[in-house]
Amino acid sequence: MYRFKSFLTGITLLIFGCFGGLPNRVFAQPTSLSRPKLVVGIVVDQMRWDYLYRYYNRYGNDGFKRLLNEGFSCENTFINYVPSYTAVGHSTIFTGSVPAIHGIVGNEWIDQTTGKSWYCTQDDSVNTVGAPGDAGKMSPHWLLTTTITDELRLATNFQSRVVGISLKDRAAILPAGHSPTAAFWLDDASGHFITSTYYMQDLPEWVKQFNARNEPQKLMSKPWTPLYPIQSYTASTADNEPWEGKFSGEQSSAFPHDLPAIYAHNHEILRSTPFGNTLTLDFARAAVEGYQLGRGTATDFLTINCASTDYVGHMYGPNSVEIEDTYLRLDRDLADFFHFLDQYVGKGNYLVFLTADHGVAHTIGFMQAHHLPADFLQAGKITQALNAYLEQQFGVSKLVISLMNEHVNFNDRLIAEHQLNEDSLIRATIRFLRQQPGIEMVTDLRNIGEKPIPQPIRDMLINGYYAPRTGPIAIVPDPGWFAGHPGGTGTTHGSWNPYDTHIPLIFMGWHIPHGVTHQVVYMTDIAPTLAALLHIQMPNGCVGKPIVPVLGQ
Repeated sequence: MYRFKSFLTGITLLIFGCFGGLPNRVFAQPTSLSRPKLVVGIVVDQMRWDYLYRYYNRYGNDGFKRLLNEGFSCENTFINYVPSYTAVGHSTIFTGSVPAIHGIVGNEWIDQTTGKSWYCTQDDSVNTVGAPGDAGKMSPHWLLTTTITDELRLATNFQSRVVGISLKDRAAILPAGHSPTAAFWLDDASGHFITSTYYMQDLPEWVKQFNARNEPQKLMSKPWTPLYPIQSYTASTADNEPWEGKFSGEQSSAFPHDLPAIYAHNHEILRSTPFGNTLTLDFARAAVEGYQLGRGTATDFLTINCASTDYVGHMYGPNSVEIEDTYLRLDRDLADFFHFLDQYVGKGNYLVFLTADHGVAHTIGFMQAHHLPADFLQAGKITQALNAYLEQQFGVSKLVISLMNEHVNFNDRLIAEHQLNEDSLIRATIRFLRQQPGIEMVTDLRNIGEKPIPQPIRDMLINGYYAPRTGPIAIVPDPGWFAGHPGGTGTTHGSWNPYDTHIPLIFMGWHIPHGVTHQVVYMTDIAPTLAALLHIQMPNGCVGKPIVPVLGQ
């Protein structure tokens, strides 16, 4: 009888399991929690997704190819908001949220109440540590949500060490979150990595020792010449196109670039060479050793922004020999850094992910030379004409402060003072802007649900709208158009289009399967994926979802 009951019980369980009577499959849980010793988040500034493959045959085996051949690549990763700028990208990657929630709507913005312009990490209540001047008066004060790095600190009762590093203050500060161990960025005048009193009162000894080596001076002591014979750069245009920018004092944009002479008069130019990335990764290595990251009792987190790709890209554009050379050199630098991590932390003991904060448009001159639609959107000229038009309509001058971040920022003080009807003002503004060349769409963000805006642009506009820091009218330029002046050189980013929003995303190392997915995922999915891998809570403004294939499921 007992055997018969056991048999029936087994049959019942089988039937329920097959037909959904058991809601979940049951798996054995691990006996102890496993986490990597170190997480390294690398954000390559202005890296278009196609750079992974444009130069693939020229990369070595241990940099970008190692990521692709050992890691898991999400081939269709997109930014899901506008504008696609640096501060917004870093904030979104590490919060899993969007500007409408985390509040970082641009590198700078207009306070809609006061009309004052604010920089994204500006904090006048703190002071510079490590150099004279105001370059260190920075903190994550304006970021409204937690980051994945904050959540790791919370999950481990602040035993995890979190360090953010970049040439750019915003790209070091925002990824590291509100309560990191440290964040460091470059002060151009001194050539030193600095921080602020938000984090500490004095630089650690290892930072002082690194700064004392005068690495920027050494890196700028030789001309910038191509890594390989220049005729081998077949993925790029000729070396001296009219749409490429030049360093101050240069007669052309062609190689070689006389860095010693230029650096002697302007220390900022280090950023616009591939050697800024070399400096950043060298400092990151010093940080790993200085804080002994990956050797503690809790998981540590290092955020690195390779910013020179952005500066070089802005000056020369994505089709230049300079940008190709910059990526070939970055590939070598990444290979050296991964090898260092293999030795210091142990291969398989660290988790690395690489992505970008945004992409970049082709230069206008390059596009026009190949009969592709593109031109400059003259924002200053449009603002001036718009103000003249609104003055005719409403009798008040300078009602528009700017078109910053491709939003119309009104002077709310003047509107209130003259008791203007806001709806009438917005309708008149939209009517005028729709007649301007290079503007594809204009919409009232307060009522965007009623407007014929196609997806995904509608969602991207909504995700980028945070009313206290964003004007009520959004402008969507024609594809290939961006702000600038006729005859201008170089390029920029910020739009919804794939050239600005299709970014690489690769995970490699600890518990990451080798593979690829072509399903669409979003920048907001990075933080929740990390949270799932680390078994910690998502950031408190997170709207993304874990990328399940990366989890090995």
